[in-house]
Amino acid sequence: MEANSSLKTIPQFRGRVITPGDADYHTVRKVHNGMIDKSPGFIARCADETDVVKAIHFAQENDLVVAVRCGGHNGAGLGVCDQGLVIDLSAMRNVTVDPAARTIRAQGGCLLGDLDTAGHPHGLAVPTGINATTGIGGLTLGGGLGHLTRFAGLTIDNLLEADVVLANGDLVKASPTENEDLFWAIRGGGGNFGVVTSFLFRAHNVHTVYGGPMFWDINEAKAMMEWYQDFIKQAPDTVSGFFNFHKIPPAPIFPEQYHLRLMCGIVWSCIDEEEAAEVFDMVRKFRAPLIDATGPMPVPALQTMFDDLFVPGLQWYWKGDFVKHLSPEVMDVHIKHAHRIPNFFSGMHLYPINGAASRVPKDATAWNYRDATWSMVIAGVSPEPTEKDVVTRFARDYWEELHPHGAGGAYVNFMMEEGADRVKATYGSNYEKLARIKAKYDPENVFCVNQNIKPA
Repeated sequence: MEANSSLKTIPQFRGRVITPGDADYHTVRKVHNGMIDKSPGFIARCADETDVVKAIHFAQENDLVVAVRCGGHNGAGLGVCDQGLVIDLSAMRNVTVDPAARTIRAQGGCLLGDLDTAGHPHGLAVPTGINATTGIGGLTLGGGLGHLTRFAGLTIDNLLEADVVLANGDLVKASPTENEDLFWAIRGGGGNFGVVTSFLFRAHNVHTVYGGPMFWDINEAKAMMEWYQDFIKQAPDTVSGFFNFHKIPPAPIFPEQYHLRLMCGIVWSCIDEEEAAEVFDMVRKFRAPLIDATGPMPVPALQTMFDDLFVPGLQWYWKGDFVKHLSPEVMDVHIKHAHRIPNFFSGMHLYPINGAASRVPKDATAWNYRDATWSMVIAGVSPEPTEKDVVTRFARDYWEELHPHGAGGAYVNFMMEEGADRVKATYGSNYEKLARIKAKYDPENVFCVNQNIKPA
């Protein structure tokens, strides 16, 4: 299906339709991953829900492939397509806070930072991700994991309702009492079921966290992984920290003598000050970190800590898996590949998804791996297009040796375009129900530019 270059407008569209002839087209078509180079026929930058409806009708009337973009962070570039139409929500970023009800309503084009900025003056935070520049839409529909996951669950566990434009153009509400099956599916099922134009989230009383990064020499990696695994599996919900391997970036937050040195680390996020002090003292006594940048900080400060490092346009290739346990042999594989990290942008993260998230039944939402301990991501990243193959090979080689030891599926937001079998493995026993719901709400698979669930 190809775009007809003679079609220039969507009737009575309040936003802006950008086509290849427009001066800013080549800027607007780009997504966060500089490795993605796709050229849509139309980019419909919607002003409101009515624009979304009109864009969907326009695409179907003209036989156009549809992609939906919020923040554009998806590693596989699933917020853009060749020749078709991109429904761009980036202009729809209104946020409304209800401090008394402890809820935050966010339009579909919001970034995580928009929620943090709006909620923070009221001492409220929604459990989201780890970078403020990430789009709330893609993050939430895939599940949503980050610093507050162990404390308050996945982002989908805090979703109260959503406004969704369906493939036929209908605007509906999905909630526990309206279109319950759709509400179940959009909590982890990705962008398969419609365009979410508004999310209503439960917020939590979190103003200040006690956290930040600690780093140890790579020679301490196995001891630290063993300590960390034992600790995080029984840690209180108010304590979280993701384990990682990195070369230390040459950034002011890190002492200059450690710049570009390979290290292992934990980035902490603790809700309770006394508990944080106890945990930090415990780990310092076990192995004193070479870098210790922990302390009290506002939630938005933790969320934006690494945003300046990962600017738009870098080359990204990532692979993920869910992980239940780290055996000594698996730790050795991690350490072997850590020594092959090509630069300070690349690395490996183990995000804990136990705690509060693990106590939600696996059939309560589309997210299937409630019994996993971590969501792992291996990221090959570089600012240089000439290093595309280098970072891709790093991530693939690392993942291929570890994958047989994983839990079977992966967080959809950490997947590239990996095919139907990987999608099915990710949803496991929930897949057939998702396929039936897909057939009900999108029988023609209009929303197919995603980790696609084909209609039953």
